[in-house]
Amino acid sequence: MPGPRSDGTTPTPAERGKARAVVRRLEERYPEIHTALDYENPWQLLVVTVMSAQTTDENVNGVAPLLFEEYPEPTDLAEANPEDVEQIIFSTGFYRQKTKSIIALSNALVEEHDGVVPDDRDLLVKLPGVGRKTANVVLAEAWGRPAIAVDTHVNRVSNRLELTTEKDPVKIEKDLESLIPKKSWPGLSMRMIQFGRDVCIARSPRCGICELAPICPSAGTFD
Repeated sequence: MPGPRSDGTTPTPAERGKARAVVRRLEERYPEIHTALDYENPWQLLVVTVMSAQTTDENVNGVAPLLFEEYPEPTDLAEANPEDVEQIIFSTGFYRQKTKSIIALSNALVEEHDGVVPDDRDLLVKLPGVGRKTANVVLAEAWGRPAIAVDTHVNRVSNRLELTTEKDPVKIEKDLESLIPKKSWPGLSMRMIQFGRDVCIARSPRCGICELAPICPSAGTFD
């Protein structure tokens, strides 16, 4: 049974029933869902997820093959010249900080984990440049672990559906966990993200074609 919300209250059966209805409709819309980021192994997923901050998946996918061709293993990237990496990932924005992070996290993997990405959130968030959202993406996507990554799309969709009233990602994650069975956590973020891109967009959401509109308190309230 899911636990309490971030504020300590317990969702009602009706609230949990609505959340399960949301999950069912998202699963029907996206029966198979994965990140739009291209990767071949957990390390690559970790790197591209860090690189995806403040840019599009398309931008990251455009440079990732060049990066991994030049640096195919964590040991290679750990020893890379930062200026060379910056040139490759320049188009993703914030390239200096991202270069620093992906080199440092690769070095930490080599030094502390024998080059293997840990499948444990507490260990993942200790890696340079890896926050809770990135850790949850890797856990859910690479290993199918029960983890909910909260980005701007998940924030927007879950608030519009009134699954939460929080804005802090950690509190939103806790609220979603309190409503939704654990077995549905792994694919939830990716489904909400894609739904936020396809239908529940930031401006002028497409409520007229939304299968969640009948159970969404925000449906039809936008100009």
